[in-house]
Amino acid sequence: MVSEKSYAGWYFLVAVLVLYLLSYLLSPENAFAALEFFYSLILKLIPIFVLVFLLLALANYYIKPKMLAEHMGHGSGLKGWFIAVTSGIISTGPIYMWYPLLNEMQKHGMRNGLLAAFLYARAVKVPLFPILILYFGLTYTIILSLAIIIAAPLQGLLTEKLMELFKNENSSIK
Repeated sequence: MVSEKSYAGWYFLVAVLVLYLLSYLLSPENAFAALEFFYSLILKLIPIFVLVFLLLALANYYIKPKMLAEHMGHGSGLKGWFIAVTSGIISTGPIYMWYPLLNEMQKHGMRNGLLAAFLYARAVKVPLFPILILYFGLTYTIILSLAIIIAAPLQGLLTEKLMELFKNENSSIK
């Protein structure tokens, strides 16, 4: 299957540059304020991008398709679900920063259901437990956390079944 090159990124870049130019023409002081904000934001994001790049490089170096298939592939069993849910709970940072790494893992054989379980289990935020307990109580915190932990594999299984259904539906159309 040949993939077509997308120019959407270039169109977006040109649109942003045109908007910056228009804002400069209409209000130069606001345009400079926006550029200063952009600059400060980029300075904050560069370390995150470097970290993601390093994680991806390490994952590509250490995670071999055979090993990933053993631990998180289609025959992974309960161990795969445990790894997905546990790593989802302990993962930190913004979710969008995990997408490139998860995409690479998926390309190397990680099950879609385990990806869904990982993403779902991220709702359990251990560092926020004290605040959750303060506002809602210990019982609520425990029940909510257990409900999320139990539901994560169920969401993963549901995702796998739906992906399978849509895959079969698409193959029957062709």
